[in-house]
Amino acid sequence: QVLSDVFNTPVYTIDTANSACLGSAYRAIHGLVAETNVSLADVVKLAPEPRLAVTPTAGAEELYRPLLKRYAELEQKVIYNPTSSC
Repeated sequence: QVLSDVFNTPVYTIDTANSACLGSAYRAIHGLVAETNVSLADVVKLAPEPRLAVTPTAGAEELYRPLLKRYAELEQKVIYNPTSSC
């Protein structure tokens, strides 16, 4: 539920063992190919079919929007300039 609230988006899961590890692996692959402008959607297009787990809580977006903006800025800084300090 926290992820859904923070990112103001539904959260889906897949019916597989260690799905969190699998998700982390997809994210790592995406990080490795970031320079080629491959989207995360392209990286995970062969993943198993997801199912809806939770939806955002009403009003959570107002709390998390400024924090999410800062998170995105830091993530971009790390992806495109990994030697810099945050």
